[in-house]
Amino acid sequence: MVKFRSISFLIIFALTLVPAFSEVYGHSMFNSAESTLGGYRVQVATLPEFPEIGESSQILFRVTDIEFEEVDRFTLGARIFYNGQQIDSIPPRSYEGGHVEMDFVWKNSGNHIVRVDLYDMNRTAGVLTYTFNMGTQNPFGYIFFIAITVGALALGIVVTYIYFPEKLKFKSRF
Repeated sequence: MVKFRSISFLIIFALTLVPAFSEVYGHSMFNSAESTLGGYRVQVATLPEFPEIGESSQILFRVTDIEFEEVDRFTLGARIFYNGQQIDSIPPRSYEGGHVEMDFVWKNSGNHIVRVDLYDMNRTAGVLTYTFNMGTQNPFGYIFFIAITVGALALGIVVTYIYFPEKLKFKSRF
């Protein structure tokens, strides 16, 4: 029985190492999205992933072409909507490089629509508008993190009980 347990543990350990030898992709944040339109891809995310109401956060933008090469120079603006009403805007401005970070304070809890406008791309006099859903912190965010933590602790207890039972046995005083 002990040999079977050891072999099972080694197989599981070996299988967890398999991804270490393949390509690695970054964790896609929960409050992020990307869209392709007119030969360009716009990615948007918030930092922290779940912004809290009244707290300073950042909106991150990344502009690439179809081959994921960052665009060197572009003009970007954004409009933020809540319940169908525009509540804020970021005026159009020219940027160098493919990344833009903007400080923002969310004032309302719930789902927001962020419309990102790219101006005059490919030397055309048009506007490309990308639409994204962004959410702010609500009580379910805390419940999600607590559920993950409790699940990890429960798994740790079960694994400890299965693989180290002799260390958990209490010694009798009599």
